[in-house]
Amino acid sequence: MEEKRLSTVAKSLTPSPIQELSHLAQRSNAVNLAEGFPDFPAPEHIKSAAVAAINSDFNQYRHVQGICDLVADMVKLTQNLTIDPSKDVAICCGQTEAFAAAVFAVVDRGDEVILFDPVYETYETSISLAGGVPVFVPLDPPNWSLDADKLAKAVTTQTKAIVLNSPHNPTGKVFSKHELEAIANVCRTRDILAITDEVCCVYSHQVYEHITFDGEKHISLASLPEMQTRTIITSSLSKTFSVTGWRVGWAISTPAIASAIRNIHIKLTDSAPAPFQEAALTALKCSSEYFVSLRRDYESRRDFVVKLLSRVGFHVAVQPLGSFFVFAEMPQLCPLSDV
Repeated sequence: MEEKRLSTVAKSLTPSPIQELSHLAQRSNAVNLAEGFPDFPAPEHIKSAAVAAINSDFNQYRHVQGICDLVADMVKLTQNLTIDPSKDVAICCGQTEAFAAAVFAVVDRGDEVILFDPVYETYETSISLAGGVPVFVPLDPPNWSLDADKLAKAVTTQTKAIVLNSPHNPTGKVFSKHELEAIANVCRTRDILAITDEVCCVYSHQVYEHITFDGEKHISLASLPEMQTRTIITSSLSKTFSVTGWRVGWAISTPAIASAIRNIHIKLTDSAPAPFQEAALTALKCSSEYFVSLRRDYESRRDFVVKLLSRVGFHVAVQPLGSFFVFAEMPQLCPLSDV
């Protein structure tokens, strides 16, 4: 009886298996390999900055413009993109809300949005909530390479945007310059937007890197010719500073789109958590040594996990080149499902 009161959208949504596994791990006191959050503490000086902000009574609705200023410095330094921090950046409650607000800002009912498969589940949900139609373009194993012809064939007159996540969830793939050029070419020739998830960025006044390994370098799609005005970049503090629960993220785009994202964010949540926005100013000014150590630690953890999985019978065709994902094939004789 109660189900009759639910909206069509609500009825279409199912519980997240990632969340379900995380809750099970918490109840069982088990090692949690289901969800993307660090198992080590946030840096002490960043936590102290949050505590100081709370004690200074930064506890009400708040917009911390300094985050936008630092983000503008970041993209100028790293990708040679010039943005206006007062118009082109919207602070949101983590990358998840930034992505959803970006989709709500540009996708109308019936618009098609291209996703590269395998895909992080939240993208499809946001598109469906906006009334859009997810269109899946498979990446080719074992290297999860993008076939430009498959991408071109997936584009129709209804295609509004392409979603790009690099480093890629769940494979750990870093899209090559050649693949990025193929995506950019489709966007330019067919007048399509790109929405990027660049959530594993790290930045200080001395250094900027993504969590990438084996000498891989991150290239933002927005930095390619004619792509800055066609791209919405979403990112956050979460993974880089081990603060996934703080929910501080941002979107970068043209003034009109950024303004729309900001308006949607305000209607949904009003503001990101005020004391954590204040602490973000400290986080975004971390020394270069922190980021060097972070990359080294993540790379050693990747190597350990890949070796461990291989030793117990999982097949890892390609070592992930970025982020904190390992995409492993089930042992052939295993009678269980992946779940």
